[in-house]
Amino acid sequence: MGNIDIRKATESDLDLLQKIGRQTFSETFSAANTEENLKQYLQEGFSAEKLAAELRDPGSAFYFALLGTDVIGYLKLNVGQSQTELKDDSALEIERIYVLKEFHGSRVGQRLFEQAIQTARQKNLDYVWLGVWEENPRAINFYRKNGFVAFGKHTFRLGQDEQTDIMMKRSLKDG
Repeated sequence: MGNIDIRKATESDLDLLQKIGRQTFSETFSAANTEENLKQYLQEGFSAEKLAAELRDPGSAFYFALLGTDVIGYLKLNVGQSQTELKDDSALEIERIYVLKEFHGSRVGQRLFEQAIQTARQKNLDYVWLGVWEENPRAINFYRKNGFVAFGKHTFRLGQDEQTDIMMKRSLKDG
């Protein structure tokens, strides 16, 4: 595989963001959820209006993983009041890291993760946190391998289904 480039998404990338967001979410979760719940979440969570507002939010940032000109994954980060839960000014939330299924195991997710850590360090933050579905062992193992530890749980709503996410964090003050 060639070099993976990471670039920040802008408002003009709305269509690309919507496409990669819906495709990767569907690839990741369609087998474990009902078609109805998945469809509802994709319509609401990846609507053009919602994504446009998130792209304009100064406390959020999206990054694309590119192979040539093809978007093969993306990352969403939140700080301050833009965080989904903790709203801790000393933290950065990784809200999403998703990679097209055909590129799993190609270190694309790792490159996006490294972008998140670099961003948090540039902002001189104390820690990075995220929520990961308790039934997604691949992601949980990825975050453990990268130094995250569980510290709580929260509810994530996918359509009409309430699911449990494990909240994990990694300190940036010890290396």
